[in-house]
Amino acid sequence: MAFVVSIVLLVIISIALQLFTPWWLQPIASNWSGIDATIDITMWVTGFVFVAVNLFLAYCVYRYRYDKNRRANYEPENKKLEVWLTGFTAIGVAALLTPGLFVWASFVNVPEDAVKVEVVGQQWQWAFRYPGADGILGTADTAYVSPRNPLGVNPNDPFGQDDLVVEDKEMHLLMNQNVQLLLRSKDVLHDYTVAPFRVKMDMVPGSVSYMWLEPTLAGSYDILCEEHCGLGHFIMRGTVFVDEQADYDAWIAAQTTFAETQAVAEGNAQAGQANYAICSACHGVNGEGNLALNAPKLAGQEDWYLRQQIGYYKSGVRGTHPDDVYGAQMAPMAATLVNDAVINNVIAYIGTLPDNAAPETVTGDLANGADLYNSTCGTCHGDDGSGIWALHAPALAGMTDWYLARQLQNFKSGVRGAHPQDQLGYQMTAMVSALEDDEAINDVVAYINTLR
Repeated sequence: MAFVVSIVLLVIISIALQLFTPWWLQPIASNWSGIDATIDITMWVTGFVFVAVNLFLAYCVYRYRYDKNRRANYEPENKKLEVWLTGFTAIGVAALLTPGLFVWASFVNVPEDAVKVEVVGQQWQWAFRYPGADGILGTADTAYVSPRNPLGVNPNDPFGQDDLVVEDKEMHLLMNQNVQLLLRSKDVLHDYTVAPFRVKMDMVPGSVSYMWLEPTLAGSYDILCEEHCGLGHFIMRGTVFVDEQADYDAWIAAQTTFAETQAVAEGNAQAGQANYAICSACHGVNGEGNLALNAPKLAGQEDWYLRQQIGYYKSGVRGTHPDDVYGAQMAPMAATLVNDAVINNVIAYIGTLPDNAAPETVTGDLANGADLYNSTCGTCHGDDGSGIWALHAPALAGMTDWYLARQLQNFKSGVRGAHPQDQLGYQMTAMVSALEDDEAINDVVAYINTLR
């Protein structure tokens, strides 16, 4: 009898929890209300089955409870019962499947007026491409991917020259405008998901998948990857903004075209030598670094990383945290590089300097450092510490070890990586959490010293 009571109480409590403390979907922000309706139908059908099965179980346990005078009748089949069960099951399955089929039929048929926008996923970042003034997206292929062309836009396609390239975690869509998202992956399986949009789709390497929607509610929403795509899966996040017309137009006008990204002139090392003079006062004539002046080695570091960090100092992404004393010193120095041409010239000159490994100043447990590096750092920075530009991971091997230790401490404490525009820094703050204390940081840096 206690078992019967327990089953009945389970049903009652389950219904009460659903009625009085229900779970709710996030407010919908797209045209896909049919998906919510499908979810509701699924809840009702499965809820009915749950209640019916458990109450029937309770009835059977009570009705056929033990009685020493009762004898069971041998009844190998009951055709009437089987017909009823088959009929109810068929109705339940049909109720579950039919609404989804109607939604899917709409999902695969993209409206003709939908604007095409490309979403590119890679470990562990998002990037986007919008059609330019001609309204047509150019073609793209991984064969064209390079540091200057990270999205692989076809440079020979005239329709791609005015495409807007957005290497940022922020995506913008126009409210009440149909949009078709073309989904590409540069490495492994990803999944583009925005919960309030209700629709999602896998991004398969080597192919282009798609989905479409009409954003209906202005606001900002999280972009998530819902395929386990590697070590940094949990930090593969972005934001999509659904804008009114004026805000959307202003944002579009501020973006850079593919042609503009390719028009940047190569740096002139000879011209950059004069501009490097102010840098050499701290970083050394040969870019070797200077511990006494808290200046790390520059020679041997990848040009894209140097360009990025100089830009961060100039824009305030780095060097503005109250505890970043040395970053604050670097910010006004970066300001002396007045434009992109001067920056490119300086970087070109740094590229001519001899790449001699920096002196070793940090010691630690090499075995523990190797374990920590291989499980955390090596995925992005490479097994040999040479860096992987496609993952926006700079070279570590042969660089200034005390500087590496300080930056890991800064990431861990929030001194670096907290700025909203520092997407890569945000990722680093998450990864460095695996290093429990300064001792672990020293162990990792000591191991990196062995990769020279």
